[in-house]
Amino acid sequence: QVQLVESGGGSVQAGGSLRLSCAVSRYTSSAYCMGWFLQAPGRGREGVALIDNIGRTRTADSVKGRFTISQDNAQNTVCLQINSLKPEDTAMYYCAAREWVGSCLDFTHRYNYWGQGTQVTVSS
Repeated sequence: QVQLVESGGGSVQAGGSLRLSCAVSRYTSSAYCMGWFLQAPGRGREGVALIDNIGRTRTADSVKGRFTISQDNAQNTVCLQINSLKPEDTAMYYCAAREWVGSCLDFTHRYNYWGQGTQVTVSS
């Protein structure tokens, strides 16, 4: 069982930066894959960055170079640094987790724990 709470969203101008945080509460000793997903208005949810429990990462091609995922195991947080924000980055951003089975760095795997989301709005 995992509980996820996101924070750090907000309204920013294009070109700005945001750092999203996900507080992770684990109630088992299982290892988890972690990821950040976004859902823009009128669109489905899509993965933007993944990380495994030894810090290997994968970033979606569409945001590579601007989005960086990281984790602090001591503080049980997973962060998403977003730079050079664009209006098309406007979306609800979700932190997600799943038990570590197979590769964590595969966007096709199903995630079964989700936070409530944090809104990012970018104005031009």
